[in-house]
Amino acid sequence: MTAGTYPNVLEMIGNTPMVELSHLDTSRCRLFAKLENLNPGGSIKDRIALKMIQMAEQEGHLKPGGTIVEATSGNTGIGLALIGRQKGYRVIILIPDKMSAEKIYHLRALGAEVTVTRSDAPPGHPDNYQDMARRIAGEIPGAYYVYQHGNPHNPDAHEETTGPEIWEQMDHDLDAVVCGIGTAGTITGVGRYFKRVAPHVEMVFADPLGSMVGPYVQTGELQEAGQWLVEGIGEDELPPVGDLSLIGRTYMISDADSLHAARALLKSEGIMGGSSTGTLIAGALEYCREQSEEKRVVTFVCDSGMKYLSKMYNDYWMIDQGFLERETYGNLRDLIVRRHADQADITAGPDDALMTAYTRMRLHDISQLPVLQDGKIVGVINETDILLAVLDKEENFAHPVRDAMATNLKTVPSSAEPRDLLPIMNEGYVPLVVDDGTYRGLVTPIDLLNYLRRKMRE
Repeated sequence: MTAGTYPNVLEMIGNTPMVELSHLDTSRCRLFAKLENLNPGGSIKDRIALKMIQMAEQEGHLKPGGTIVEATSGNTGIGLALIGRQKGYRVIILIPDKMSAEKIYHLRALGAEVTVTRSDAPPGHPDNYQDMARRIAGEIPGAYYVYQHGNPHNPDAHEETTGPEIWEQMDHDLDAVVCGIGTAGTITGVGRYFKRVAPHVEMVFADPLGSMVGPYVQTGELQEAGQWLVEGIGEDELPPVGDLSLIGRTYMISDADSLHAARALLKSEGIMGGSSTGTLIAGALEYCREQSEEKRVVTFVCDSGMKYLSKMYNDYWMIDQGFLERETYGNLRDLIVRRHADQADITAGPDDALMTAYTRMRLHDISQLPVLQDGKIVGVINETDILLAVLDKEENFAHPVRDAMATNLKTVPSSAEPRDLLPIMNEGYVPLVVDDGTYRGLVTPIDLLNYLRRKMRE
């Protein structure tokens, strides 16, 4: 084997680089990020996946031809699928429905069998993803339920690898480590290591607002969990493997602050982390700004932002969720996500080929296109229109959009009320907002639902 090469992808897990974040406002502190997104599965969870599988094999729980079953927010599942498939195991993953589509695609591409479960089902509910995983593992001979939340080898992986790597990379000069809690494996393992080797190093906890773990650490009292959008951290029950006594101080971070912090990290430092990375960065910055003297602080880029391109790095998703501000008008124009005046909408021309319209629908995952000519709305074409035009006549894909588009349009002025859209939608039409011949954009049912949800939050 030549220098710089690896015998297999599993040898690439761990020993991730450390980088100083020099463009963020860290006040008196120096803030460093350990780039766990550079693990082969794209996250810090590769470490625990490898350790838990290795120990399951050593302890006789997992034998050749066996099945790995796990409930996961995605990244541990990706690590288990990466390692398990390399070792020849069948891998079954249960993942809640609030997780990004990219994670699900990644799991399936690795060969895992994926079941998407309800994210609102609490522990003890038959549809809860952990309860489902436990039940499935019990029904399959030779199956092993990993149960990362209660698996002692989860924190062991971080005590044995992550903690020592940080200490060496920081030249034994470190004041604090900022972690989140999903399973509490990282904060427990790293905390144990530093308690033994450098007890002055403070373990700082950043938790999503809505999680019940942070308030428990702060008050010692259990309270009902809320909801949050950040993936991979935050819990609705106390993590069984977690040693919460290791935590020095806690910061509760809103979804908005988390997502904006992650986007700022990309713009300022060129590092594309996931939503949990945003929580840690936001928490680390709060910690740094509270310090009266210079401190050296480490946090993590927990996973790759490439897994969130359809969510937090998608401006339209951020607008839908109410996390990006834009010009408001106090009328129906505020409901239009892709405004025509901003050149944000996807359209077709009447002389475009049906194949062109079809390709744009597929590329942008939409089901209808407004048809414009010289800036004026002249029609709408949807998937059914194209299907009826080309069914048994594939050569008709070359025909122009004008041959298949609908021209009986339902337009409303921007001054109309949101409730005025419902009769149009109920008839199966898409409302088109037009003011004195100027096309503003279209409003879909999901646009209206998102608008109503934002109003409820206000």
